[in-house]
Amino acid sequence: MRRPHTLVIGSTGKTGRRIVQRLAERGHPVRGGSRHLDPPFDWERPDTWPQALRGAESVYVSYFPDLAAPGAPAAIEELTACAADAGAQRLVLLSGRGEPNAQRCERIVGESGLNHTLIRTSWFSQNFSEGHLRDSVLGGVIALPAGEVAEPFVDVDDIADVAVAALTDDRHSGRLYELTGPRLLTFHEAAAEIAKAADRQVEYVAISSEVFHATLERSVGLGYADLLTDLCEEVFDGRNASTAHGVREALGREPRDFADFCRTAAASGAWR
Repeated sequence: MRRPHTLVIGSTGKTGRRIVQRLAERGHPVRGGSRHLDPPFDWERPDTWPQALRGAESVYVSYFPDLAAPGAPAAIEELTACAADAGAQRLVLLSGRGEPNAQRCERIVGESGLNHTLIRTSWFSQNFSEGHLRDSVLGGVIALPAGEVAEPFVDVDDIADVAVAALTDDRHSGRLYELTGPRLLTFHEAAAEIAKAADRQVEYVAISSEVFHATLERSVGLGYADLLTDLCEEVFDGRNASTAHGVREALGREPRDFADFCRTAAASGAWR
């Protein structure tokens, strides 16, 4: 009989691949959940979920494309029921700060009867080094409909550390951890930090939602452009312009600073 393991849904994403690596390094049995693996896990094919969940004691849930998507609550409700039927004991949900739809998904997991931990995060620092904004950094212009709003950018390595703790230690059961970095920065200030670390010219330009949507539509299609534009309009209103203490509460240490992220990303060659 196979040992119970942790299933990491979204195992090729920013948080998921870090969680898989950490669990494996610590000797915890772990399986990735992705449509490209065997057995596959595909959010658009619920028929793949039971086989992927079989034998999983703990499950990390990162929803694609985002919990802000209209269909997310229904998918999370179905997944939670499927996980319970498969015998899972613990769910750890990656959630978004200041997103009403994400909070609906949190309530679904919280009311599931399963042991659970909710990880509510701010804007990822690594969006500038691994996501679609990396090309913007390399091009020297970060253009977003964020105005002069300030964000407490959070390091994905902090998220992964909290998730691993929640997946492996019952002391985190029933907890909601709100994760941010230690300070607020505007996107102008973030661009300046990146420019300094990368030794290249990088500036932030505030654009309208209409321009942002049109640019996205050409690169990622209408549906995803709609989702990201709506999400930006929702959260870039200042609602997240505060820091939280989830990293300290979960790990007993302070979160990583954005400047540290920039230095690490630059040293790794992310912006070469």
